Amino acid sequence: MKIVVIGGSGLIGSKVVNLLGAQGHEVLAASPKSGVNAVTGEGLAEALDGASVVVDVSNSPSFDPGAAKQFFETSAGNLAAAEGAAGVGHHVALSVVGADRMPNVGYMQAKVAQEAMITASPIPYSIVRATQFFEFLDAIAATSTDGDTVRLGPVLFQPIAADDVAATVADVALGAPVGGIVEVAGPDRFRLDEVIRSVLRGEQDPRQVVTDPAAGYYGAAVAEDALVPLGAARTGQIRLADRRTLDGAGQ
Repeated sequence: MKIVVIGGSGLIGSKVVNLLGAQGHEVLAASPKSGVNAVTGEGLAEALDGASVVVDVSNSPSFDPGAAKQFFETSAGNLAAAEGAAGVGHHVALSVVGADRMPNVGYMQAKVAQEAMITASPIPYSIVRATQFFEFLDAIAATSTDGDTVRLGPVLFQPIAADDVAATVADVALGAPVGGIVEVAGPDRFRLDEVIRSVLRGEQDPRQVVTDPAAGYYGAAVAEDALVPLGAARTGQIRLADRRTLDGAGQ
């Protein structure tokens, strides 16, 4: 079976490509680096020729709300058109747990707009929503840092390893379209401020984490449970302590 992975050279995409290739599938890692651009449409028709499944794990190069929305809406529209012409039977997209519950976070609303276009398309689909990756904890800390202080809210937080996200995406891609959402989260639930504090202390980072309910997430107010699944969800196998040095406070 031919499977095209849009964003196939990125963090998740490269892992998905390797997983599917190891199972004997014909996998094309498609990205601007390989001459396939979902935003401009360049190379899409050729890449999707003969494909049964398209997996979209591409990401906006900008977190500016307007730019991100334009990226996701344009790429989703181009993919739907190219998939229809090629007879693709399953579109799989990676999104974010709680995206529809964070109206104050522009990037999340851009993901909601992408999801809306996917659900409105005639192409059978599955949307995989994942929680925040272990690999992005440093970025979360950085965006919340002022001098030597990191201000974060005590919201619930259930981060996941990129390997577990990729495994879920690959598994969903090989199944029948669900016509809805599959959620996946890490095996352990924390408070955002506690886990970042634990990571920084474990890595002997001198920054101090201050619990500030007004700090929100990426500078925007969010509900206490906005970042975690509210219902049934798949659970990753890799624990944060297996990948990051913790001081134990957040466990």
